[in-house]
Amino acid sequence: MSDLPPPAAGSGPAGAPGPGAAGPAPNHPSRRSLRDGGRPRGQLSSRRQSAAVPPVPTAPQQIRPLPPEASARRVPKTLAGTGPPAPSPVADSADSTAIVIPVPEVAGKSAGRTPSAGRDLPAAIGVGLTMLVVVLGGILIYPLAFVVIVTAFAGFGIWEFSRALLQRGIAVPMVPALIGTAAMPASAYFSGAEGLLFALVASTAAVLVWRCLDPAAGAVQSIFAGVFALMWIPFFISFVFLLLRGEGVATTGVTWDLLEPGRGAVQVALMLMLVVANDTFGYLVGVLFGKHPMAPKISPKKSWEGFAGSVAGAILIAVPATIFLLNGPWWVGLVLAVTMVAAATAGDLAESMVKRELGVKDMSSILPGHGGVMDRLDSILFGAPVAFIIFTVLGRFAA
Repeated sequence: MSDLPPPAAGSGPAGAPGPGAAGPAPNHPSRRSLRDGGRPRGQLSSRRQSAAVPPVPTAPQQIRPLPPEASARRVPKTLAGTGPPAPSPVADSADSTAIVIPVPEVAGKSAGRTPSAGRDLPAAIGVGLTMLVVVLGGILIYPLAFVVIVTAFAGFGIWEFSRALLQRGIAVPMVPALIGTAAMPASAYFSGAEGLLFALVASTAAVLVWRCLDPAAGAVQSIFAGVFALMWIPFFISFVFLLLRGEGVATTGVTWDLLEPGRGAVQVALMLMLVVANDTFGYLVGVLFGKHPMAPKISPKKSWEGFAGSVAGAILIAVPATIFLLNGPWWVGLVLAVTMVAAATAGDLAESMVKRELGVKDMSSILPGHGGVMDRLDSILFGAPVAFIIFTVLGRFAA
């Protein structure tokens, strides 16, 4: 028996590989080994290894080290906004780099700015006192100058309102609107209530005819905006001149008798003082004690506590003025104070609603600390018709 191992399956004669056998590995080098310098597979040359793993490039030094005096300064607030940042040895070292992240101030929390009611108080007081002196001087000394000043204010109000309406693509017919703004106060002062109504109808017709001659896009909106502007600003404010005129003839000259002013001048001055009292006392009490908003969706800063302060301040002015200046009973002053505060507050809320609808904070910035002219006329526009009705209805109780 032979000691040779049996041939592999599928092999041919002894010593010769079969057709399916793999056979011994050839003794010639492969292409990969020749390329790698004859080294075994998996062992690369040092040059290949260095080429296979490229070095990581170092980023250029873009952050310069802070000087010692700069690294000593800290960010006053953390990202959460409370307390100083935790001490860091990297930030404290003078030869290390540190990145200082500026933290923006939270809106409304910065120090040294306007108070919570949102006004520049010194500018507001200065402008308010100047306006009060000019207006009262015109009422008591030269009423015709007062008419011109208030008419100019009404014209600025029309301009501000028309400019705000352009935010919604609505154009007020400015030429007939300004003509009507000048015509209604003059008609009220020189011709009384009949002249005021005639001027209102003529101004409305002028707006309609003007837009009909220029049939551009949005004519209907423009007509309604023009009529609304005429009704809201010059028509309502013309009741001041109906009060100033009284039942007599309009005064065109200078009146130097300040000890005995006319009844109409006293009524207009009292009405303006009540509007100022409503604004001043409401502002002070609202800032100090205001916690319950009156109309949070329209004017979040107006509170019921401020409204109560306005009523109390108006009563302190209206009751003595009615007794000593108008020779009327005390309860007439009480009624006048409450109704004037309600009307002035309604006028303020109405203007705030218009501004919120149009997406503007102030109608303009002509008056420092007050915003625009409309921000000062809003209370007077509703207060003038109410004062005219109260003085007309309750005037017969005066001695």
